[in-house]
Amino acid sequence: MSGLKTKEKKTLKWLWITLITIVILVAASGIYLFTVYGSVKSTVNKDTHEPVKAIDTEVTKEKVAKRDSLNVLLMGVDERAGDKGRSDTMIVMTLDADNSRAQMVSIPRDTLTEIVGIGVKDKINHAYAFGGSEMSVETVEKFLDIDLDYYVRVNMEGLEDLVDAVDGITINNNFEFTEGGRTFKKGEITLNGKEALSYVRMRKNDPKGDVGRNERQRQVIQAVLDKGSNITSITKINKLIGILGKNIVTNLEFDEIQMLYKNYKDVRSNVSSYQMTGENKVIDGIWYLLVPDEEKAKTTEMIREYGG
Repeated sequence: MSGLKTKEKKTLKWLWITLITIVILVAASGIYLFTVYGSVKSTVNKDTHEPVKAIDTEVTKEKVAKRDSLNVLLMGVDERAGDKGRSDTMIVMTLDADNSRAQMVSIPRDTLTEIVGIGVKDKINHAYAFGGSEMSVETVEKFLDIDLDYYVRVNMEGLEDLVDAVDGITINNNFEFTEGGRTFKKGEITLNGKEALSYVRMRKNDPKGDVGRNERQRQVIQAVLDKGSNITSITKINKLIGILGKNIVTNLEFDEIQMLYKNYKDVRSNVSSYQMTGENKVIDGIWYLLVPDEEKAKTTEMIREYGG
């Protein structure tokens, strides 16, 4: 019996790895990376690992070993049937191990910038639609004049299955709204998977726009985390692993996750966040956000101040 409990605890740690990775994508709540072994290592390296040419992994591994600051691009991609999707959430997280702190910079999805590789200006979130994670990494690096060390991509469509896997969640909604044919009352509400997905997708009727949507994403993921952390059933945990394995892609390998936990776990004690700003403008009938050079320079300096 004790052996089963030990196995359950180890498997649950993998749940925390993947769930917290999603949390990082949508919330300034820090990093809690746990290590596991056996078949989970194979799952991480085989099912979720996808390197990109723009990032020299050997250089990054040396930085991790020395506890140098790291820049991680976090992308929440809304991939639906028949549509490759766009990176609706783009965050650069800088991990500063020496000072036990982390910083998260949110890049608005409508930001007008050069899409590296095709030589045109477009919304920054379209880089993923044009060239996947590779083009997204290159475009963000040029936009902010920084080097990225890792990226993590999560398909937000997987949220529906995650919520259902923990038998629904309960959250507190700040205001009543309708999305996807569903009305979400103000106050405490219980959501199944489809309802949760509609809840986090709403943006147009939110006075905060993307900021408000990101807040709802944080709510839902935190609720999934809270319920998932209490699951001890091997069957349920294995189901969650399968769901997460199909919806997370990163250039991180299992051994690097272990080293990150060892060398950077204390950054969660002090996490700050910043949302880039600019001027909304309609160009040729399309809505863009124009980020001034001064704002880009300020943001780049903020990242470098953390060592990134």
